[in-house]
Amino acid sequence: MVTKKENAKPKEFKGVSFDVLAVGEKSMVTRMNYKIGDNVPAHAHPNEQSGYVVSGKYRIRYQDVDEILTSGDSYSIPEDVAHAWEVLEAGEVIDVFTPVREDYL
Repeated sequence: MVTKKENAKPKEFKGVSFDVLAVGEKSMVTRMNYKIGDNVPAHAHPNEQSGYVVSGKYRIRYQDVDEILTSGDSYSIPEDVAHAWEVLEAGEVIDVFTPVREDYL
């Protein structure tokens, strides 16, 4: 599947604006458009989540991880693991979920 930028689907989940990009049979790509105040409380889902920080500054917390992330950093969170996200500076993050997050469609 190819998704041209003009065909990205804007969505919102728990107050956070994001775009659904490519969606395959087993994975999906999203672009999170974080602004100050878009803090995500601890939650878990049955999807592995890997991400790449394009811009901004964030604090990620899960298991024994408590890190500040900036442009160029990446992460991977196992499925069913509670994690939280704090926006320190607005920016964009690319997230990949496997399997597809049905609640994002």
